[in-house]
Amino acid sequence: MTDQAGRVLVVDDDETVRDVVRRYLEVAGFTVDVAGNGQEGLQSFAARQPDLVVLDVMMPGLNGLDVCKRLRQISQVPIVMLTALGEEENRIAGLQLGADDYVTKPFSPKELALRVASVLRRARLPLAEPAAAELADGNLRLQMSARHATLDGRELPLTAREFDLIAFFLAHPGVAFSRADLLEKVWGWDFGDQSTVTVHVRRLREKIEREPAKPVRVATVWGVGYRYDPGHS
Repeated sequence: MTDQAGRVLVVDDDETVRDVVRRYLEVAGFTVDVAGNGQEGLQSFAARQPDLVVLDVMMPGLNGLDVCKRLRQISQVPIVMLTALGEEENRIAGLQLGADDYVTKPFSPKELALRVASVLRRARLPLAEPAAAELADGNLRLQMSARHATLDGRELPLTAREFDLIAFFLAHPGVAFSRADLLEKVWGWDFGDQSTVTVHVRRLREKIEREPAKPVRVATVWGVGYRYDPGHS
C-alpha cells in the first residue's frame, strides 16, 4: 500500500484504543507513534513530525480540542478527531478549529484506517479535477500541484480539506451544490454528517471573504446548498 505509507501519531488516553488503532494502522502500512495524553502528543509531534494525527477529544488535562488548536498554530498537518457518540458540539468545535475529519466512538478500526488513508491521500496528491495547473479568481490563486493558495499575494493557510473545497468551487463557478453533493464530490463520502460541510464552508469564508458574515464568493443557495460566484476581490 505505497499510496498509504506514512507516519501517524495516535493520541488517546485509553490504552486499549491506542493499541487497537496502532495495530490496524500498521497492518494498513503506516508507521505509528502513540501518546497517552495531550502534552505527550504535542511533544511526540515536535519530535516525530507525523504526516497525520489521530486525536481523541475527551482526555484529562490538555484535551483534544486544545491540542488541535495548538497544532493549527504551527502546522497544517491533517487531523482526524475521535469523538464519542452524542458529542456533536465537540465534533463541530473540532472542525471549526481545523480538523479535517472525525470518527465517532464506538468505531470500526478498519473504518478509521480507511479514513486516515483517504485524508492522507487527498492531502498529498493534486486533485484529479481540474487538469489546470492553476485556478484563480481575482486575488485568490491556487497552485494545484503544490497545493498552495494565496490571497492578495499572501499565503493562505488552508487545511487539506479546505483546499479541496475551494478548488472544487473554483473549478465549478456558478453551479449550486447541495451539502450531500459536496460531501460526495469533495470528501468522497456517500454518507456522513452534512454539518461537516457547513462548518468547512464557514471556515473557508473566514479565510477568503472580506466580510465572512456577508459572503460574496461562497454564496448560500437557500433550500439547496452553496454556489461559488466569481469576479470578486
